[in-house]
Amino acid sequence: MVGTEQGKATSGKEITAENFAFLQQQIYRDSGIVLEAGKQYLVEARLAPIARQQGLGSVNDLCNLLRAVGNDGLRRKVVEAMTTNETQFFREPAQYEALRTSLLGELLAARRSPRPLACWSAAASTGQEVYSLAMLAAEMGLAPTELQILGTDLAESVLERARAGRYSQLEVNRGLPAAYLVKYFTRQGLEWVLKDEIRRRARFQRHDLRDSARHLGPFDLVFCRNVLIYFDEETKRRVLQRVREAMYAGGYLLLGAVESVLDLDHLFERRKVGQAIVYQAR
Repeated sequence: MVGTEQGKATSGKEITAENFAFLQQQIYRDSGIVLEAGKQYLVEARLAPIARQQGLGSVNDLCNLLRAVGNDGLRRKVVEAMTTNETQFFREPAQYEALRTSLLGELLAARRSPRPLACWSAAASTGQEVYSLAMLAAEMGLAPTELQILGTDLAESVLERARAGRYSQLEVNRGLPAAYLVKYFTRQGLEWVLKDEIRRRARFQRHDLRDSARHLGPFDLVFCRNVLIYFDEETKRRVLQRVREAMYAGGYLLLGAVESVLDLDHLFERRKVGQAIVYQAR
């Protein structure tokens, strides 16, 4: 989602107030992301490369092209460029500990039929969240038939990376235990590649969180972490309602540390499990 990088692009021509307002409207309409005032430097940094790819001299020219052609492919490139895909392995460790020690066992025991647990990473980015859960399941001795994971994201470009399961040294250094790196990855040149036994536990597809997810679920466990912070209140409520519609009653929603279910207490019950806060679908 929209990030907080510092510094300015050097496109040679700063974006006009009119074009910045146009992009704010376009990006909100296409993604629900709120591009705050004062983020002109971010727009320049993110969109100048797209302008160059189109043979244009500035982001202002890119805005003119967007107005003129209504090109869905170009609009998607702009939205994907304006999303921040900040993620890492085993982010917010207390939640994974709660899953390991309590929640996954509870969910497995509560199933009314011998079906696999259905898990959804709703803002999967490049896949670290999905594969963290897959590795955790493997460590717990759960077979692929016992726990299935879907990862979705608005940006197809990051989903392609997630499907490949290829990560840089910097990426595997962020949160991944060394023992897991040795056990579940192989080194290929400058990258680390997930072994098939882990990649086969997950699948990925594009999804806009503002849309219904009923056809994707229902799910026992949903990760929707560090994405609501980029939406306005109306969109947050809509997303949370869409998520709940796609969950089994009694399933668990995991949010980011600074996020909450707002006042939608009729949809979710707040619980503390160890050091983690989770939300159980009513």
